[in-house]
This record gives sequence, structure tokens and C-alpha cells, in this order.
Amino acid sequence: MKILFFGDIVGRIGRQAIKQILPELKQELNPDLILANAENSAHGVGFTSKIINELREAGIDFFTSGNHVLSKPEAEVLLVDPKPIVIRPANYPDAVPGKGFRIIEVGSKSVMIVNLMGQVFMKEELDSPFQKIDEILKQELPKNLAAIIVDFHAEATSEKAAFGWYVDGRVSAVLGTHTHVPTADHKVLPSGTAFVSDVGMVGATDSIIGDTKEPIIQSFVDKTTFKLDIPEVGEVSVNAVLLEIDHNSRQAKSIVRVDRKVKVL
Repeated sequence: MKILFFGDIVGRIGRQAIKQILPELKQELNPDLILANAENSAHGVGFTSKIINELREAGIDFFTSGNHVLSKPEAEVLLVDPKPIVIRPANYPDAVPGKGFRIIEVGSKSVMIVNLMGQVFMKEELDSPFQKIDEILKQELPKNLAAIIVDFHAEATSEKAAFGWYVDGRVSAVLGTHTHVPTADHKVLPSGTAFVSDVGMVGATDSIIGDTKEPIIQSFVDKTTFKLDIPEVGEVSVNAVLLEIDHNSRQAKSIVRVDRKVKVL
């Protein structure tokens, strides 16, 4: 089974880049399942039903999120759907709307997708992602389960690496998101779990992690707050990884970076 996972899609420019590049990538890579983190897809903060539908029409099958999951009021409608196509971090309190994982059908096989958030340097007060994954994996799994994919939305690379080693051999992949900076540490761990500290983003290249540069630079210079702004046109960095999973063992055979540049006018 081949799974293509895009890093955080940032704003309209990121969505337009997905529309442009995805037909080419589908033809080139022939993935069985396409996933993406959508928590920054609505001008950098959250997502809406319209945007999720737009990205679905572009070819993405399922979406993870992170700390901005509830930034838009209508997100709750998507999260509480009986068969959601967007999930929230599983280690949010139980009272938060939505699910932290879902098992979806991919042909004759099924895939479990799990979303978790780190605790280090994050503002939110969340349960331990280490304990939460243990809880999730204790449940009875379908016999046709071909892969378990974890989006680990976290700030600290050390926490991401520790989590990857903690679940090595128990999940098919741990894919870091949130920092928007692609890392070069992609590998398959000894017991068969594919790992990367951060997939990166689908966002403006001429930016600071997808945001317009000048307000952020000024905020560092004079310690002021800034209004979030996202470039609308220009070159886009499209960061993704392609996983190849042995559907019998659920172990990763390979993880390769898929990095492209797209011009959005």
C-alpha cells in the first residue's frame, strides 16, 4: 500500500498549489491513499467545510489537524460527523468535539489514522500522547487492517523522536507536523515504523513558515504583536512524504520525501 501525506496546508496559496500539483503526483506516484494536515488551510488558522470540500475535490481523501482545529466555529460540524473526514488530536479532553482516530476503508483493506499533539512548548494542556496511543492500540483492530498512520503534531523534535521510538513496530508511520519546516531525518526504524520529525508544509516559499515575512520580523525586532497574513501568489513549497507499507505485516517498507515547487499566480 502506498500512502501520500502532505504537511500543513497554509492558506489559499497552499490550496491552489495542491490543485495544481496533485494530478501530476497521482500519475507519478500512484498512491492508494492521500492524506493531509488541514489545520492551517483557512488563511493560516483552522478550516471550514467549504475548504475541506475544496481539498477533497482536489483529490485528498482524509485530513488531520492540530492546535488550530477549533479555530473556526463550523469545524465542530465536520468533527462530529458519524464518519468524519477530519479528526482532532486524540489527547484533547474527551469533552472536545470529534474523534482522535478513525479507521477508513481503502479498497479491500482498512487504514487507521491517528492524530496526536505533543506537550513540549505547546500552550494547550493535553493528556500524554504516549499514554493515549497505548490506549488506542489496546482496542480490537480489524483483521483487514493494513496500516496505522500517526500524525504527531508537535513542536519539539526530541519529543517527536521519542514518540517514534516508543511506538516502533506498533504503528506503520509517525509523521511529524506543526513546525512547517521539512526535516531530513526520514527513515524506517528497526522494527518497521516509518518516521520523520516534520513533513513540512504546503505554503509560500517566500515567507516565514507560510506567513508574510515583514510583520513577523518586526514583531521580533520591537516585541509587538502582529496580524497574521498569508501571501496570495508566488512560489509554493509543496512538502510531502510517500510511504510504502506491507499490508500483511503493517510495517513500512520505505519512506521518501516528495518535495516540489509550484507557481501560484
